[in-house]
Amino acid sequence: MPELPEVETVRRGLQPWLEGARINAVTLNRPDLRFPFPTGLKARLEGDTIATVGRRAKYLLLGMASGRTILSHLGMTGSWRFAEHGIDKAPRYYEPGTAPKHDHLVLDIDHPDHGKSHLIYADPRRFGFLDLYDDLTTSPYLIGLGPEPLGNDFHAQALARAFACKKTPIKSALLDQRVVAGLGNIYVAEALHRSHILPTVLAGALVSPSGAPKPALEDLATAVRQVLGEAITAGGSTLRDFRNAKGGNGYFQHNFAVYDREGEPCPTPGCTGTVQRIVQSGRSTFFCPVCQIAP
Repeated sequence: MPELPEVETVRRGLQPWLEGARINAVTLNRPDLRFPFPTGLKARLEGDTIATVGRRAKYLLLGMASGRTILSHLGMTGSWRFAEHGIDKAPRYYEPGTAPKHDHLVLDIDHPDHGKSHLIYADPRRFGFLDLYDDLTTSPYLIGLGPEPLGNDFHAQALARAFACKKTPIKSALLDQRVVAGLGNIYVAEALHRSHILPTVLAGALVSPSGAPKPALEDLATAVRQVLGEAITAGGSTLRDFRNAKGGNGYFQHNFAVYDREGEPCPTPGCTGTVQRIVQSGRSTFFCPVCQIAP
């Protein structure tokens, strides 16, 4: 599934082409994706204007001038693209050569600067979904989400409040979307390695008896921001299905320190460890048993 950097890359790529664009027509080539398309989607969107292109956690949000909001989750193979042109930032893109039969939704739009074009949502495996809200605050996908890790509300003190007395491994605690919104398996593994924290350490161990964050938790908050920022700059990570508008890749996977590098030497300067893999809550965890320690 795409993580925050991949969705943010999509957002940045679409934003200059969509904000201010009027939706002239909506074509639905099938009745559903992972879930059925919202009732009346075509009638509710046609004639409206896209005012904002945003993101919350791993969800792409298209805010309309009417006040409605399209919420899009890309699933494993979902992508947004234009029929007429590529876009400046790498979007999540279907595998090159995929048949047009996977183009499930088409928005015929008219932008005041870029003119007419067709925005297409394609999804070969149809694990993605799309919903439409008159009031976005009612979305069950967004209710209860934690702070954005790149926002002002994310810091070590906030993590300390969430982790106090928590007897959950730090890796699992960071994947809890109620604690931090948008973090996924890849970037949690990388941030824990960068801050030299063992992924099996209990989250509460990073908080002092007074409730203040320990230095390791301060380092972790900084590492999360750094890793996500670098991944966005690199255009996300390509594992299987992430492609840019010309079929190219995101590049952050070339900067992985530990993720998917089992058996390789730890890249930390002076460290003699070898990257290991364990399974936590059914998901692979990659780490260095030498330089990642308990605080």
